[in-house]
Amino acid sequence: MDSVTFEPSARTPLSAVAETGLKIVVVGGFGVGKTTLVRSVSEIRPLNTEEVMTEAGVGIDRTAGLPDKSTTTVAFDFGRISLTERTVLYLFGAPGQERFWFLWDRLFSGTLGAVVLVDTRRMSDCWYAIDRLEHHNTPFLVAVNRFEGDTNAFPLSEIRQALALPDHVPLIDCDARVRASGKNVLIALADHLYELAMARETP
Repeated sequence: MDSVTFEPSARTPLSAVAETGLKIVVVGGFGVGKTTLVRSVSEIRPLNTEEVMTEAGVGIDRTAGLPDKSTTTVAFDFGRISLTERTVLYLFGAPGQERFWFLWDRLFSGTLGAVVLVDTRRMSDCWYAIDRLEHHNTPFLVAVNRFEGDTNAFPLSEIRQALALPDHVPLIDCDARVRASGKNVLIALADHLYELAMARETP
């Protein structure tokens, strides 16, 4: 299994000739795995703004079903992938708690596309993300983060129906902890963006 690594020595320095930056945003509910996904695919030690959860969040942050959740993203996560020597993909993980949603509109600015992460144990948590992306006309795909011990192993067809996703929106499985799986999510998003671009150019 291609596992997550956080060793600085395994990270790639930015090419001196890099000139084009592409922006992708990872969104979804609280504790769905956005920080984990950015960490797993980034070629640099990612910037994150995780803080230990305190009593200030009691009654505000919805932690039901997340017994081991002890930290929370308070601004955004940031990672980087070099596609070529000249082209770089920048990843931004949005905060999942409702009290930080005011940051989302700014994060969406200049975004090429987005990944919506879904946890089937808390599926309704991703509805706001989908609504905001549709409001901004931002292309996106939905990736179902399959957690260990998740007894709600719903098939993708049922998840698509539950989320009322149109057929043209890609829906795939992933494991945010695994680098290869995270890369497959980004490749699927890139394929989707390419198909949309080609469709716009077709007379």
